[in-house]
Amino acid sequence: MQARARVLASDVLAGRDLPGFDHSAMDGYAACHAELSGAVPLPVRGESRAGGAWPEPLAAGCVMRIFTGAPMPEGADTVIMQEDVAAEHGAIRVRELPKLGGNIRRRGSDLAVSSLALPAGQLIGPGEIALLAALGCARVATHRAPRVAIVCTGDELREVHEALPPGALVNSNAYMLAAQVEDAGGIATVLPSAPDRIEEIIARFEQALAGSDVVLTSGGVSVGDHDLVADALGRAGVETRFWKVAMKPGKPLLFGMRDAVPVLGLPGNPVSAFVGFEVFVRPLLSRMRGLTAPYPALTPVRLAHDHRKSKGRPELARGVLTPSTSGSGELMAQLHTRQGSGSLPSIAQVDALVFLPGDASELASGAALTALRIGARAERAEPTFP
Repeated sequence: MQARARVLASDVLAGRDLPGFDHSAMDGYAACHAELSGAVPLPVRGESRAGGAWPEPLAAGCVMRIFTGAPMPEGADTVIMQEDVAAEHGAIRVRELPKLGGNIRRRGSDLAVSSLALPAGQLIGPGEIALLAALGCARVATHRAPRVAIVCTGDELREVHEALPPGALVNSNAYMLAAQVEDAGGIATVLPSAPDRIEEIIARFEQALAGSDVVLTSGGVSVGDHDLVADALGRAGVETRFWKVAMKPGKPLLFGMRDAVPVLGLPGNPVSAFVGFEVFVRPLLSRMRGLTAPYPALTPVRLAHDHRKSKGRPELARGVLTPSTSGSGELMAQLHTRQGSGSLPSIAQVDALVFLPGDASELASGAALTALRIGARAERAEPTFP
């Protein structure tokens, strides 16, 4: 179970045949096909059941009672479904003749010994766990989960259990980012938030950089007098690779490296930080986990309603995807009614970021757009936006 949500580091070959023996695919009667006739009753001799004693060879001119998963007796090459026979006085009369070899799962028909069971780069979920267990693989080689340190900055930040003096805010970004990291297969460590004093920010970054695979910061990456993160990262030895991205929300995003450790400075606005994580951090963690295709596939959608926006940067609007009621198979995107970068409700109850072109101010219902699915959302009912 420790391998769940990890990625295989090497191929897994089958160490045994799967199934390991010929067995019945359903309840019925094991028979020799050449002896079957709808006119002549066949005596029932013996029984084979899953987990029971290995069956004796099939007696000539007879059938054997057999149950789903039970081993086939020697001499039998077909299973007759119990629905296709009439049982009478210890014998059966076949009402519908099965085909030769029918209703049998042959040894090695799913996987033959030494064949490829799972390839390197495979994400391990419940189905893969079941297959590995069936093959007797108690241990497999996987990529390590990335260790992600999270540092939020700002004098105004408080923990969720603390009282809020005037002007203070709960450090919701720390909880959100930790949840996103865990959802993306990483291991999150949230460090105490740093006040807006550069020496303390530098000290917190040094602490975060020690022993982490990735460092995430939140807040202080814009151009205000109290936005000290870029300077503090530079003084901590982080080389900035880019700063500011042409997208809305999330423009003041910073990416840098110290040695082999990536550092991403996310904006302090919660929606901007959320979007920045989904677009930049989640694919990074996926690649570090060993996934060979770390970028999620984009989904074509149609807008479910008219929408007005300001021209400028391309926008990633939060919304919900639902099947079209027309039966066309298309997905319809309903955008959240609140799209501000500080609006926490717009990142709850959503399952997609919908790309809106920067040069458009009005989008009509039915407009063809592209969406990025986010999180592990299952099918949902109609959205209940306030």
